[in-house]
Amino acid sequence: MKFYDERILPVLIDKTCSLGQVMKLRSQVVPHCEGTVLEVGMGSGINLEFYNPEKVSLVYGLEPSEGMRRKASANLAKSPVHVEWLGLPGEQIPLDDNSVDTVLLTFTLCTIPDWLSALKQMLRVLKPGGKLLFLEHGQSPDEAVHKWQDRITPVWKRVAGGCHLNRPIADMIKESGFIVDTVENLYVPKSPKIASYIYKGTAHKATE
Repeated sequence: MKFYDERILPVLIDKTCSLGQVMKLRSQVVPHCEGTVLEVGMGSGINLEFYNPEKVSLVYGLEPSEGMRRKASANLAKSPVHVEWLGLPGEQIPLDDNSVDTVLLTFTLCTIPDWLSALKQMLRVLKPGGKLLFLEHGQSPDEAVHKWQDRITPVWKRVAGGCHLNRPIADMIKESGFIVDTVENLYVPKSPKIASYIYKGTAHKATE
């Protein structure tokens, strides 16, 4: 599976995650990043074109997949912001406490094995007053769609890099200790409902 995971899967994920409607959603979220940013699951750098260099000083790109980091070379070459790679999983963020202004999550929480530990790490490194921006797909409130998500996920995650179709994203973020400020839900137009129910929103870290 190593060849598939490092050579084939990065190409498939890059194509799927850069479709027109998905890019439109990214363009609505990424420009709100400010200061020092931690992008968890940077992948092939799809988001880089949407960063505002007048608002962002540095982006830490957390991406454990060597194949995805290799795939990102073209986007890095034309990035409007400076990027430093962190080649570790989300559960092991090698940054100091209270060291980033923004945490960005786009289509990442579906794949992290220990999502609770990863979110707690994000909470740890985020400064008080900082913000979490998220754009994720997950569990649908529609019973029929949800049932199919549950049925398909065990097979789906084996071929889609650990992607779970049925994670309740907003609840997960709250459970980790973040305070969710806004959540917008929608289906990506002209996409299979089992994989396109979107959670788009913001959260913050409580001040002590």
